[in-house]
This record gives sequence, structure tokens and C-alpha cells, in this order.
Amino acid sequence: MLATLVAIYTLYLIVSLYTSVMQIGFINQAKRKAALLLSPSEYLKAGNYAVEKEKLSIVNSFVDYLLFIAWISFGIAYLEKSFFMENEAMMGVAIVMGFVLINAFISLPFSYYEKFVLDEKYGFNKSSVKLFIKDTLITFIMTILSGSLVVWGIYEIMTSFELWWLWSFAFLFGVVLLINMLFPTVRALFFDKVTPLENEELKEEIKILMEKTGFVSSGVFVSDASKRDARLNAYFGGLGKSKRVILFDTLIEKLTTRELLAVLGHELGHFAHGDIYKNIAMVGVMLFGMFALFGNLPESLYMELGLSESPHIVMILLLLFMPVLGFIMMPIMGIVSRHNEYEADKMGSELAGAAGEIELANALQKLVTENKSFPLSHPLYIFFHYTHPPVLERLKALGVDLKDADRSSLEAPCQAQL
Repeated sequence: MLATLVAIYTLYLIVSLYTSVMQIGFINQAKRKAALLLSPSEYLKAGNYAVEKEKLSIVNSFVDYLLFIAWISFGIAYLEKSFFMENEAMMGVAIVMGFVLINAFISLPFSYYEKFVLDEKYGFNKSSVKLFIKDTLITFIMTILSGSLVVWGIYEIMTSFELWWLWSFAFLFGVVLLINMLFPTVRALFFDKVTPLENEELKEEIKILMEKTGFVSSGVFVSDASKRDARLNAYFGGLGKSKRVILFDTLIEKLTTRELLAVLGHELGHFAHGDIYKNIAMVGVMLFGMFALFGNLPESLYMELGLSESPHIVMILLLLFMPVLGFIMMPIMGIVSRHNEYEADKMGSELAGAAGEIELANALQKLVTENKSFPLSHPLYIFFHYTHPPVLERLKALGVDLKDADRSSLEAPCQAQL
């Protein structure tokens, strides 16, 4: 059984690396063709940025794989022996959280490099080392506090119920719902400074949009996201009465009022179609599958690992294989999500008025420009990673005429290259 699990993780690594290599080769070839949506210099810059990010992802994948081998070979056993407490529940929580924090600590150099080397190079990073340290410390503290409570809850369920995996799934799914409700408030408290939108004219326009779809919000707010990053974004956070409309200050600065309304109309389209709840349901299916699988592992696996079938060991194994299960589920979730994006675009353009399609198309092109998003991707990469359709396809669906664009980069054979 252990050999099977290692083989599955290895296959996951191979497919992931192959997908990344094909993406790099595709972009390296496409970026030398005629520019699409961007100026030639920005097009080349966006391609280079996408390639460098993918190379970083490849290195990260190799490190994760080595870490996986280390954990199952000796790491879990060593970690288990490093803790001894009279209270078994507390000891189990300490072991699992030790595992989580060690992994988080090892990933820190990658986060630092991406922000202060890669994003700095391409003009995205607006943060400081001091702010990065502050954010990291807050994240670690919140992880320890909230993570410990969740692990303790699952531990108690595992030691109290025969069908513990089913009740653990129900408990964790409830936590997911709670996180979705509290996310805007927590982010505002500890990370972004969020203030009510002061532009009364824009606020009234947004209110009219929300009334058209029956969206009830606790308010429209502006986030000072520009202190960390130059990218444009907006989101609706929360569930029920806690829902908030959050606009990044960078978005307000770069888009016209009509373009901004078209983007918000797109987000309201997700609400009107129940996409938030569909996404939560898909996460629920994934969680159910994970708990059903790891709740019924054969005893022989633990014997091969030289470990006891303790609750904390089961939780660590589940966490170890979560990326694999997520990768398997992603194509299905991606297909559904990309379909939802097209539908949200359609509604967003309708809500924005007579020229809604043009306004949304203009906004999408500005998002590509400001976020330095390379407009092309390898089909395999789209299949495994994209939750949104390629921007060219979204523009095409909105009726934007792309016949004058050079499509040869889409049709040229791809050579795997780094």
C-alpha cells in the first residue's frame, strides 16, 4: 500500500512537471510572435514573467516531493517521538501543528523570492520587508490558534465515533463555511485597511446593480491593497448578511466608472447564478472524498510506515496527500468554473447597460495590461490549472473582433523547453 501511495504522488509530480514544462515551452514560443492585447514590450515582459513564475513552481514542486519522501521515510516518526504529553489530545494537536508549521516555514523562502525578487523585478511588489514579516507573523499566529482548534475538534471526533471520517468531514465543511463568512472581516482586521467607499455617485450605481440581482450587502468598501501589490482586483466576500463588496484601490484608480461597474456586474453574475455555493459544494465533495479515503486506509500501511494508527498520524497523511487530491479534482472544478465565468461575463455585460459588452471587454484588457497577464497558455495547462477561460476566449465571447490578431502562436507546434 505504501508503494502505491508513493507511486501516486510520483505520478502527480511527473504530470505536474510535464504540464509546467509544456507551458514554458509554449510561452517561450508564443512571446516571440506578434503581440496580442499588449504592446510588444509589455507582451514580452508578460511572457517572461509567466515563464519565471512557472520555473519557480517547478523548483517548489521538487522541494515538496523531497519533503514528502522525507516525511514518510523518517520525518513523521521523528516528529511523533519529539512530543510527549500526558494529555493525548494535546499531544496529537502539537504533533499535527508541528507538521503544519514546519511545512509553512520551509515554504517561506519561496514566498519571499516571489514577492521581493520576481514581483519586484516586474513592478508588482509594493510591500516592504517589515510588512512581509508582520503579515507572516500574523498568519503564523492565526494558523496556530485556529489550526489547533480545528485539529483538536477532529481529534475528539476521531476518538468518539466509529464513523469518525464522516463526522470529521461534516465538522471541517462547517469550518469552511465559517471561514467564507468571516474572511472579509478577518482580512480587514489584520491585513488590509478597509474603508467605506466615499464616492457617492459610484456607490449609488453599485447599489442599483445589486438591487437588480437581489444582492444584499453589508456595505461597499475600498481596500488599500496598493500598499502590498500593484495588481487590480475586486471581490465579494462573506455569506449571508456578512457579504461585502471589496474594491481594491488599484482597481478604482485604473478603471473608468462604467468599466468598474461591468466588472462588478460580472461578480454579481456569480452571485445570481449561485456560483459561490456551487464552489463550496465542490470543495465539500473533495473533502468528502479525502476523508472517505483516509478514513478507511488499511492497517498494513501504518505497519509499513512503522507508525501507530493514531488520529494525528491519519491527519498528517491526509495533509500530505491533499495536494494530489486537489490536483486530481482541479480539472473537474476548472471546467465548471470556466463555464461559470462565461455566464458571469454575459450577465456583467447586460447589467452594465447598452455598451456593457464593450465596457467589460475594455476592463478585461486593462486587467491583462496592468496585471501583466500573458494572454496565451498551453491547452494542457489550461485543463489542469485555469479556473477562468483564457482572456482571448472571453473577449471573443463578448463579441470583440480578434480577426486582425496574429493567431499563429496558438497554432504553432509546442516544443518543451526551459
